[in-house]
Amino acid sequence: MTKDLAEVRAVVAEDVAIYGSGTAVRGRRFVEQAVASPGLTVLDQEIVELFAAGDRVVVSLAQTYRRDATGATAVQSACKMYRLAGGVIVQFWGEQDLFGLLRGLGVLPDGPIEF
Repeated sequence: MTKDLAEVRAVVAEDVAIYGSGTAVRGRRFVEQAVASPGLTVLDQEIVELFAAGDRVVVSLAQTYRRDATGATAVQSACKMYRLAGGVIVQFWGEQDLFGLLRGLGVLPDGPIEF
């Protein structure tokens, strides 16, 4: 996906329900904010596995990001599940390896975390 919000509006319902990381929100504006947020650019999205049944699609993917301030790149794994209706996404669930992404981009130090 590019930072083109028209692309988002074409495939995501305005009142989409979004679930992930223990939270639930409703509204396409959350997707638009994530897509348009400065600082990270998606360079590539590789679909690792894709499953579809009825109105559901599940995708496992690897996303390559660039941290715009430094040029550093990192790959983040993610798994998303979508429910479609009327040709658009009306619900989606997702989890991604945010810790691995931040570490790969140099935002977090390498090494074990001390609790």
